[in-house]
Amino acid sequence: MDVFIGIDVAMEVRRACAMYRNARVLCSHAVDNDPAALGALIGEIEGLEARCTRTAVDMLGGAASLLCAMLAEAGLPVVHTPGRAVNRARQGIRGGERKSDPKGAAVIAEPARTRADLRAADPPEPLDAEIRLLVSRRRELVTEQTRRAGRLRDLLCGLFPALERRIDPTTRTGLVFLSHYGAPEDIRAAGVKRIVRKLARAATGLRGLEALAARDRLKATDQAIRERLAAHPDAALILSMPGMGATLTAVLIALVGRIDRFDGADALAAAAGLAPVLRQSGKTRFLRRAAGRDKALKRVFYQAAFTHLGSPDSRAFNDRKRAEGKRHHQAIIALARRRVNMLWAILQNREPFRENVKLAA
Repeated sequence: MDVFIGIDVAMEVRRACAMYRNARVLCSHAVDNDPAALGALIGEIEGLEARCTRTAVDMLGGAASLLCAMLAEAGLPVVHTPGRAVNRARQGIRGGERKSDPKGAAVIAEPARTRADLRAADPPEPLDAEIRLLVSRRRELVTEQTRRAGRLRDLLCGLFPALERRIDPTTRTGLVFLSHYGAPEDIRAAGVKRIVRKLARAATGLRGLEALAARDRLKATDQAIRERLAAHPDAALILSMPGMGATLTAVLIALVGRIDRFDGADALAAAAGLAPVLRQSGKTRFLRRAAGRDKALKRVFYQAAFTHLGSPDSRAFNDRKRAEGKRHHQAIIALARRRVNMLWAILQNREPFRENVKLAA
C-alpha cells in the first residue's frame, strides 16, 4: 500500500502526517528541527510497510534545506506542495479558517496523494548551489549600494544642491571626494590644486579601499560567478542566446537549476507567469495574467527580451504584436514567452543559438 507524508516546515518544530491512499491517517506527530530528530523521522518513513512513499513539503530552501537534503540522501522521493495550494485546500475543508500544524501537515500530504503533477523537490547540484549563493550575495551588494547612493543624494540635495548636481556618488571618484570634502567650507579651504592632487592619488589606489568598497566586492562576486559559469554544463548554451549576459544567466540557473525539472517549455513559461491563464464560466471565456508566478524568473526573461529588442528579428516580432493592438509591455511579454521556447530548444538539443535558425520547441 502507498503512503503519503506531509511535513509542515517550521523553524523549531515540524509536524509530519502520513496517510494511506484512501486518506486514512496513519500517524501524525511533531518533529524537532535537528539532524537526530529528522533522521529518526526518515527511519520511521523507511520502516513503513508501504510499497512506495511520497513526501511533500510546503517550502523549498531556507528552513527546509536540511530536511530535503536528508530525504534525498535517503533516496526518498520529495515533492513541493505550493503554499497557495495549501492555503486554498485548508480553506476548503471543514473548519478551514482554523490554522494548526497538525491540520497543515495533513493538508500538505493531500495533494501528494491526489496530484501527480507536483514538481519534484530535488536538492540542487553543488555547482548550482554555489551559483545560487553568489547570485544572492550579488543581489545584497547591489541593493546596499543603491540604498547608499540614494541616501547620499538625498543628503546632498538637502544640504549642498550644487554639489549634488556635480558629483556622482555611484563612482569611485565621487565617493573619495565626498569622504574628504562633504561641506562647502571644506572645499573652499582645500582649494582646487589640493583637491586635484588628492583625487589623483586616490585614482592609483588608497590603502584598504579595495577591501572596503562595495563596488570592489561586487566585482569580485561577478568574477566568482563567471568562474562558476565556465564550469557549468548549461551556461555556454544559455549565454549563446542574445540578451543573456553572465548575470542573467547566473540568476536563471540559480532559479531553475536543471531544465529537466520542467515537463516542457509551456511548464517553464507557466512557472515564470509568461503563459496566460484561461478563465471560463458558462459563456464567459477570457485569458488573464497568471497570479501564481515566480516574479524573479519572469524578470530574467523580460530583461533579456527587452535587451535584445534592437535586433531585426525581435524588432519585427515586437512591431507585429504592436500592430495587433498590444501595448508595449504586452509585446515584450510575448517576446519573452517566445524566447522561453528558444531556450528550451537550445538546452534540449544541446546546440547554441544561431541567428535566423528556427529551433523546434
